Amino acid sequence: MQVFKVCRAMYRIKTFNRIAEPGLNRFSTDGYEVGTDISWPHAILLRSHQLGADDTERGLLAVARAGAGTNNVPVDECTKRGVVVFNTPGANANSVKELVLAAILLGSRDIIGGIKFVGDIPKSEREVHELVEANKKAFRGHEIQGRTLGIVGLGNIGSRVASAALDLGMHVVGYDPALSVSAAWRVPSRVGQMESLQSLFQRSDYVSLHVPLTEDTVGLVNEKSLKQFRDGAVLLNFAREQVVNAQDARDALVSGKLRWYFSDFPVAELLGLPNVHCTPHLGASTGEAEENCAVMAADQLIEFLECGNVRNSVNFPDLSLDPSHGLRLAITNTNVPAVLNQILAVLADRQINVIDMINKSQETIAYNLIDIEAEPDPYLLEEIETIEPVINVRVIGSGSAVT
Repeated sequence: MQVFKVCRAMYRIKTFNRIAEPGLNRFSTDGYEVGTDISWPHAILLRSHQLGADDTERGLLAVARAGAGTNNVPVDECTKRGVVVFNTPGANANSVKELVLAAILLGSRDIIGGIKFVGDIPKSEREVHELVEANKKAFRGHEIQGRTLGIVGLGNIGSRVASAALDLGMHVVGYDPALSVSAAWRVPSRVGQMESLQSLFQRSDYVSLHVPLTEDTVGLVNEKSLKQFRDGAVLLNFAREQVVNAQDARDALVSGKLRWYFSDFPVAELLGLPNVHCTPHLGASTGEAEENCAVMAADQLIEFLECGNVRNSVNFPDLSLDPSHGLRLAITNTNVPAVLNQILAVLADRQINVIDMINKSQETIAYNLIDIEAEPDPYLLEEIETIEPVINVRVIGSGSAVT
């Protein structure tokens, strides 16, 4: 149990990796202390740094990942301790989309091989022309217009790839059983909906993966599913390394079942194959994407620390309550019945009026924002903390921070 009381101290934000300046500049100098050497931080802002369970101790309130994936954050441990974990879905979507489009175009003909061939030609004008004319057929391919692109996962990135591919004249089919209503609005109406992965694989000349890494998606592309692919299909993995079984993909590439494999995740088993092209995790490696992610992550931390609101969390429910003239209690508890009733009973016993409130739950966690008129005394907070399912209590007031 942790109780965070109102004081006039600064919020301490510890950063890992290089965070883009526009994101760091979102934190005011009179309300935040930000740096790589911060002790006992209230929040952590990172990119790819592997966070350990020990990093989530001693008063940590939130972790913000400047990127979509959170597999470098111990989310389960954070949840147990009432630490909110944020990500930045969509902030790097355009950057990844453009890299995927480059891979689709490269997969339509052997452009990379052609460039390498020309680079190795002896520097004689006559030899250049002769060798180019004699060998250009080895690198021929086909247009992507009229070809079918199958997209597995139609979230922020997948929907953008779909729209761009349609603009290039491709047919697009998609499969995403977990598609949310809000995400569905972003998917172009011309995208054909597939009822199964098998049907998508069987129809697609190109298959592009855009799913998160979960227990269900590890090894999603494997020996069995690869048998369902069209002969000579092109596979693009800009999701996560483990979504594709590397050894099974190697067998398919060697046999010719797959013509090309493009991935942003180099693995030893596939390096050296002539029909494999890997980039060194460049999906979000543009200045624009890094800035977008940093700004989005910083804004989410600020809104949470100063108002208690939660937006784009992977372990807490999205929840927002407009500011009122009173003080705010932010209370996290395990998701069991009657906890909110017990909290409100404590307030009622002290004749403390509730101005406004909101409560939501997500799986094992429930989160409450309760605006009250009177400033809570330590005994009130202590009584709330004795309610067994309560994990932490925080008091938020205008211009205030936590200890």
